[in-house]
Amino acid sequence: MINMLFPKLHKEGYRFLAIAGIVTFILLLISNFLGILSFIITIWVYYFFRDPDRQPIDDENYLVSPADGVISQIIETQGPKELNLENKKYTRVSIFMNVFNCHVNRVPTKSKISEIYYKPGKHFNASLDKSSDENERNYLKIKNSSGDDVILVQIAGLIARRIVCEVKEGDELKQGDKFGIIRFGSRVDLYFENYKLMAKKNQRSVGGETIIAKKI
Repeated sequence: MINMLFPKLHKEGYRFLAIAGIVTFILLLISNFLGILSFIITIWVYYFFRDPDRQPIDDENYLVSPADGVISQIIETQGPKELNLENKKYTRVSIFMNVFNCHVNRVPTKSKISEIYYKPGKHFNASLDKSSDENERNYLKIKNSSGDDVILVQIAGLIARRIVCEVKEGDELKQGDKFGIIRFGSRVDLYFENYKLMAKKNQRSVGGETIIAKKI
């Protein structure tokens, strides 16, 4: 119960929580109303950067969700040209994270990171289709034990102004391991092949736990 009310805080959140706390203290000296309003915002900052424990299925035959949020789009498309995969066909599942979702990103399967590529860009609303091609984003190509490439794309949104990637090329990760966080409203795209889709549009997903696809 305590862990639900007071979840762990991601390391990216300490600075923002400290700033919010100081501002709240100052505003309380000026106005009770402004102080209470700032206190509510401070609580929101704390929960935005929450980093709860997750229990992945721990089965390489499945892909779990890389993020909390709503599955906003599922399409068949070419791979990202930024990774020279535009001649291959993938299923792309897009997960939109609003400002109330946990924003810690997780690896969908046991894998090794073979490539990371960051691309500067715009900051359209992350729920829009064009955000996959025009927004600031960070690509991770990971390889599962079968040799299949799975692509993860962290996409900054309208409010988000920082993509944090906490891993590097060559890292070996377990299913559900954390690989980064995006600050203040964003999206994660998951590209895969040789898996059968098991999720649907508008479904809510839990990062590291919700099953997205099963190995064919």
